Amino acid sequence: MTIKRRQFIKAAGAVGAATGLSLSGLRFANAGSGKHVVVVGGGAGGATCAKYIRHFDPSVEVTVIEPKTEFATCFMSNWVIAGFKEQNWITHGYGDWSRKHGIKVIHDLVVDIDAAKQTVICKSGQVVNYDRCVVSPGVDMKYDTIDGYSEAASHLVPHAWHAGPQTTVLRKQLEAMPDGGLFVMAAPPNPFRCPPGPYERASLVAHYFKQHKPRSKVLILDSKDAFSKQGLFTAGWKQHYGFGTDDSMIEWRSKANDGTVQAVNADNRTAMTTFDEIKADVLNVIPAQTAGHIAYKAGLTDASGWCPVNHMTWESKMHKNVHVIGDAAIASPLPKSGYAANSEGKVCAAAVVAMLKGNDVPTPSWVNTCYSLVTPDHGVSVAMVYDAKDGKVSKVKGSGGLTPVGGAYGLEAVYAESWYLNIVDDMFG
Repeated sequence: MTIKRRQFIKAAGAVGAATGLSLSGLRFANAGSGKHVVVVGGGAGGATCAKYIRHFDPSVEVTVIEPKTEFATCFMSNWVIAGFKEQNWITHGYGDWSRKHGIKVIHDLVVDIDAAKQTVICKSGQVVNYDRCVVSPGVDMKYDTIDGYSEAASHLVPHAWHAGPQTTVLRKQLEAMPDGGLFVMAAPPNPFRCPPGPYERASLVAHYFKQHKPRSKVLILDSKDAFSKQGLFTAGWKQHYGFGTDDSMIEWRSKANDGTVQAVNADNRTAMTTFDEIKADVLNVIPAQTAGHIAYKAGLTDASGWCPVNHMTWESKMHKNVHVIGDAAIASPLPKSGYAANSEGKVCAAAVVAMLKGNDVPTPSWVNTCYSLVTPDHGVSVAMVYDAKDGKVSKVKGSGGLTPVGGAYGLEAVYAESWYLNIVDDMFG
């Protein structure tokens, strides 16, 4: 860890305070500005941005268009899969949130955005005008990157990377699996949503097996040769699951060791690599990812499949008056995480309010913190503070770091739950 936790909290707090001061200057009381912002997507980024636009300027009308009536967070969904949290713990409604912040919510699917006419077109046929549009569509799966895998196949072999019904399906498959069975996970290539997520999932599935099906195994087939928090995860796997021994409950097979899954047979839950064919009792395939479909349909993506944006405002480089935040945006070195989406949502809200007024946008800063569990009592984290250099997101040297090896893992597990409750309150509270 490059700085002690106390130093990090102090640094992060300083950033928050600085951001708060700069944003407080954006409040103005001219009721009825006549400006309308449409937010497409009510997840981590979209909900945060909508709420903070209203917070910074209550005179701006904000409409969120989101097909689901409740939103389940992908982050912490592994806790549900492992069986020590219920689905309703990660599920958040819009009713109270909408009334509290004066945000109009339309439950519909956006099928197109006409940037020239500044309109959003819904599946129902409804057309909504905007002065500025914020698009936070999350990610879609690239099913065609694995032979035999498809959206239909994902009902038998769930990816469970969009929290919701597939989270429950995967949980039930684990419960039904016999002791001595094999859980196989295909981990995705970079970039993808929640970089430590697959390895937390493997950890917590192993924990479930250790408690209830101790002869069972976890095999991670990875299309990468390294992964987020790798040293902390593997140290935890050695401590709890015998990693690296002949009797290890977890095996990790890297890309260099034929870990990339090339094809699957969903009917018999078989994964095929270049040189191997593995029959699983429960198969969890997390494919490569891309920006959510509406971003592609609206012409907001480039050849990479992700959305190029101006980091000072999060305005699209493809269309004026349209902003893109969250996992869909090209935001590196910010990761594709719920916490980063929350941070981007606030910066974007401040920029949108300033731009609607014709003012200069404030100087942004961002923060990311991410907790993962190796067991319910063994947590690890990574954190970083970012500022803007030459108009782009840049890491603040010495501002972040990882849980130190041999650190207070029990406290980190306590912090993880507190972190979740605080961040979802900031989004949906």
